[in-house]
Amino acid sequence: MALPININDLVNGQSIEWERLEFKQGWNPEEIVHTICAFANDINNWGGGYIIVGIAEKDGRPILPPVGLAPESLDRIQGAVLTLAYQLLPNYFPLIQPYVLQGQHILVLWCPAGDNRPYTAPISQGKGALRQAYIRFGSRSIIAKEDNLRRLQELTARIPFDDRINGKAAIDDLDLGLIQAFLQEVKSDLYEESKQIPFADLCLNMKIVNGPKEALRPLNVGVLFFSRNPEKFLERSWIELVVHKDKTGKNFSEKYFKGPIHHQLRAVLDYFKNNVIEEAVEKVAHKAEANRHFNFPYEAIEEALSNAVYHKSYEMDKPVEVQIWPDRIEILSFPGPVPPVDAQILKQNKRIVARDYRNRRIGDLLKELHLTEGRGTGFPTIRNAMKENNSPEPVFETDEQSTYFLSVLQAKEQIIKVDKKDILFTNLEELSRYLKNRNDLATNLATNLANPNEIKENVNFESITNGATNLANDQATVGAEPNKIKKNSDLKDFTVGASVGAGNLAIEIIESSLNDKVLAILNFLPEAKRRVEILEHIGLTNQSFNREKYLDPLVKLGWIELTIPDKPTHKDQKYKRTIQGEILHKLITR
Repeated sequence: MALPININDLVNGQSIEWERLEFKQGWNPEEIVHTICAFANDINNWGGGYIIVGIAEKDGRPILPPVGLAPESLDRIQGAVLTLAYQLLPNYFPLIQPYVLQGQHILVLWCPAGDNRPYTAPISQGKGALRQAYIRFGSRSIIAKEDNLRRLQELTARIPFDDRINGKAAIDDLDLGLIQAFLQEVKSDLYEESKQIPFADLCLNMKIVNGPKEALRPLNVGVLFFSRNPEKFLERSWIELVVHKDKTGKNFSEKYFKGPIHHQLRAVLDYFKNNVIEEAVEKVAHKAEANRHFNFPYEAIEEALSNAVYHKSYEMDKPVEVQIWPDRIEILSFPGPVPPVDAQILKQNKRIVARDYRNRRIGDLLKELHLTEGRGTGFPTIRNAMKENNSPEPVFETDEQSTYFLSVLQAKEQIIKVDKKDILFTNLEELSRYLKNRNDLATNLATNLANPNEIKENVNFESITNGATNLANDQATVGAEPNKIKKNSDLKDFTVGASVGAGNLAIEIIESSLNDKVLAILNFLPEAKRRVEILEHIGLTNQSFNREKYLDPLVKLGWIELTIPDKPTHKDQKYKRTIQGEILHKLITR
């Protein structure tokens, strides 16, 4: 019976890490029994491994096309494998399947992690040979000694939760359609066989049930992937998504994603694609190609969310929580990482190689579906995706007791629609540059008026106004009469047609970079006002330090100006909004 895996992906290390693969050009019983023992012991809870006989290797990688095995030797080798299996104590039996790869016969031994660790094997094939427990160390099978032996002994009868029997579910709670859809997607040869063999045999061959054949029960991994309603058997095994409309935390909506966990994962990722991720195209002067980037890179979201689904404990009735804020995404799962990974290690900007894994089977199925990467590559993948998008560095966090794991992805920038164009500002400098550009357009228009009602012939009005300027509801008039402007037009009525979202973003940037009094000051200055009037309006005393903190920065930015600029201390001195200030006021109050 075929294995529930794509043989081409397996041989090329695309779904299983190289450390879990061993290639043998020919039959070598002594080395093979040691490797079977090592995979059965599965000291790191990686999920066992595969021995592929008939393919030579170099530096742990296969040499293709395969050398292959003689067809007449296949039956003999399969019988020899069973003989070797009896040499292990306790007895352990791998699954054996012959394949034809690139025209050559090979034999694959699937050695899942055993349930009765530790296993021992004879160190040689001679009679009376000593027995030792073997484990995997990198790509080699070695004898477990000292600390490793103690670790292995501590794993006795300790089966990861995803590989345990679920006492609430029956084999009939597993769905044949879901199983076949999985096998078809991963292009396993077992898909065609699944149409003919008994359902119990199919589940046994996929290692998603266990127990005596007359009373088989699903494993938790089987319930999570192949039950229509896994939350019936594992409480709160879903993903909760909260979308915040603003930063207050009071205006939000909730969504629950249930069903098989790989369906949940894909549904949430689709939600991000369709509702959250936005692309910005920034044209650069003197450069043919535009710069393209996203508010959040999809690859980083995919990896962070997949890691949460992979590494959370399904023994705890706590869902994966995803919070989408205007400026960041937070992905929370419980508990925290498995030792030796801790809060300090998470802060290090380098690859993290875990020694132990919480879910040895969930990871394998997610890798088969290409929903997560190989062991230890999650953090670099997220960091690289954020870096390539010029986004802030991601944050990975846990507490000293490792009770939770939090991934935070900061937005590169908000993408806001203004005048049917994308504008971007993530800080005060970008906002000020945007306002200055608008101011320059307005000034250009004003200085080119031959008189209040005429535009010089050499001025391209469309180029000045396209997507940028309107003069106080004159769009229709200008459209009808390109060289006329209404007499009641005034630059103080200059508008930008900005969206509410752009205004909210501008307020957030101003408040974080300056203070929360800016909008109140701009609101108070449709006409020029004295300093004492402005400060009293915002609840402050007429002191120099208040002027320096609240008024001087706005003058420096060019958003307000002095009515008598050459005499700052003049007794009749007042403040008024500049054209930039008018634009900003329209932007944040629209």
